[in-house]
Amino acid sequence: MKKLGLIAGTGELPKAVATEAKARGYTVFAIALDPLADRSLSSYVDEIKRVNVGKFGTIIKSMKQYGITKAVMAGKVPKTLLYKSNITPDLRAVKLLFSLRDRSDDSILLAIMKELEKEGIQLLDITSFSSSLLTPDGVLTKRRPTEDEWKDIAFGWKIAKEIGRLDIGQTVVVKNRAVMAVEAIEGTDEAIKRGGALAGSGAVVVKVSKPNQDMRFDVPAVGLDTLHAMIEVHASVLSVESKKSIFLEREKIVEESNKAGISIVGYEG
Repeated sequence: MKKLGLIAGTGELPKAVATEAKARGYTVFAIALDPLADRSLSSYVDEIKRVNVGKFGTIIKSMKQYGITKAVMAGKVPKTLLYKSNITPDLRAVKLLFSLRDRSDDSILLAIMKELEKEGIQLLDITSFSSSLLTPDGVLTKRRPTEDEWKDIAFGWKIAKEIGRLDIGQTVVVKNRAVMAVEAIEGTDEAIKRGGALAGSGAVVVKVSKPNQDMRFDVPAVGLDTLHAMIEVHASVLSVESKKSIFLEREKIVEESNKAGISIVGYEG
C-alpha cells in the first residue's frame, strides 16, 4: 500500500493534492495544522489528525506512528504566527527555531525538511500531485493587458524575481513602472490591498517563483482570495509565472475576472 503524508495549511491546495494522490492509488494521511487547515479536508483523505501548528514533535510522531515515509506540504502557513499569535511551540519546534541563521521562509522550510529526513520522512515535490494546477502560458481571460500594462508586467517581473532571490516575498504591485508594494511577511493578499490602495485603480500584480525555487515547498499559488483582494482595490492585471506556480480554482477565477474586467496572464519572463 502506498502511503502519503499530507501536512496541510490553509486554502484549497491540500484538498487538490489529496484528490490527485488518491486518484494515483495513495492512502492519504493528513496532518491538519490547527487552526489553519479547512475542516472539510477530512472528506478528501483516508485518515486525518488535527495538530496545533506549533507542535512539531507531535507532527513527526503522528506520521511515524502511521508509517509515513513520504510526505508533501500543501497550503500556506503564515509566518505571522511566529509574532502575532498565542501558539506555543513545543520543545522540538523551539529547538528548530533557535537553530536557524535567520527566519526567512527558506531557512525555516529547509530546517523542517532536514528534521523530517532525520526521521526517515522524505518531502516530495508538490507538483508531483498538482501538475494539472500549474499555471499555463499566455492570457487566460477575455481582456488582454494594454501596452502600458505589459510594460508594468515586465518591470514588475524583474523586481519580484529580485525580492524572491533575497527571500523576502514573491509578489509586487506596480503601476506606471513604479513599485507600489513589495510582499513581505503579510502575504500576497495583504500586499495587494496595500499596494492597490496606494496606486488607485489600475494596479498590476506580479507573482513569481524564486530564482532557485525548491518545488518541495513555498511554491507560489493563487486562488480566489487573491482575486477578491484585487477586485477590492480595483487592480487590473494579475501576472503569474507560468509552469512554476499553482493556479487554484482556475475556472472560477477566470469567470470572476471576466466579470470584473481583470486580465490574468501566465508569464514566463
